Amino acid sequence: MKTLICGSVAYDTIMVFHDRFKHHILPEQIHILNVAFLVPDMRREFGGCAGNIAYNLKLLGGDPVIMAAVGDDAAPYLDRLAALGLSADHVRRIPGTFTAQAFITTDLDDNQITAFHPGAMNHSHANRIDDAKGVSLGIVSPDGREGMVAHAREFAAAGIPFVFDPGQGLPMFSGEELLDFLKLADWCTVNDYEAKLLCERTGRGLPDLAREVKALVVTLGADGSEIYAEGRRIRIPCARPERLEDPTGCGDAYRAGLLHGIARGWDWEKTGRLASLMGGIKIACRGGQNHAPERAAIAERFRSEFGEEL
Repeated sequence: MKTLICGSVAYDTIMVFHDRFKHHILPEQIHILNVAFLVPDMRREFGGCAGNIAYNLKLLGGDPVIMAAVGDDAAPYLDRLAALGLSADHVRRIPGTFTAQAFITTDLDDNQITAFHPGAMNHSHANRIDDAKGVSLGIVSPDGREGMVAHAREFAAAGIPFVFDPGQGLPMFSGEELLDFLKLADWCTVNDYEAKLLCERTGRGLPDLAREVKALVVTLGADGSEIYAEGRRIRIPCARPERLEDPTGCGDAYRAGLLHGIARGWDWEKTGRLASLMGGIKIACRGGQNHAPERAAIAERFRSEFGEEL
């Protein structure tokens, strides 16, 4: 089953602050915030939500198709996609722009401060869902505002079921606009902070919002995740990671697991457990795309973790 992954393709510059932000950000001085963090560790990674989700879905044996916009500096990323066997047919180059860039600083508590330059991503609406043939499932992940709106409407018009994954893009939309997304989408996934913001913007609670979609998925970090579906709240445990190395891209790995389970018609318990496992595998490696387990190794981890065949 071809899965169309709409979202950002980006370069991530990741820096590690060898202390805790809370020791340097004074609440009573937040109105005149002026801080600098010494970051001895820095690296550049391939990232972006669409790139990360597609990478993880490929590890699971899925058939992801990336739809994104990139800039003049995209050659290294496009070469990487080719090496991974991921099609760039729907990755559009926008002349005179940079590929999206994220600058992420992580502290010792795995808190993150991110600055993001959207660049070519702001032109994502130039891509059209109808241009991708043979697609049976999709996801609208963080992207240019116009692109997210257009792709959600185009998925719905084409009768292609899709996941709404607003992520860091959620603050761009009003409560009314977010409800429109939920009415168009089949599923929605957010983290715990985004869930609170979604409720605040719409003025509705999570069980109520879950009635707009087949399932509303809320990730809770080390506390696992919850799936509101079929009138139930299903608790999904956090998979045990081999080590805690870097949280960057864990949410995207989780979403790849969701898409894989949805594509195969699994129940929500199994789908959620696979999603949790993919996040657990990712967090043991630095960057969003440096973990590379074989499909058989993922199945063995799933069997060991949950006592179930993948």
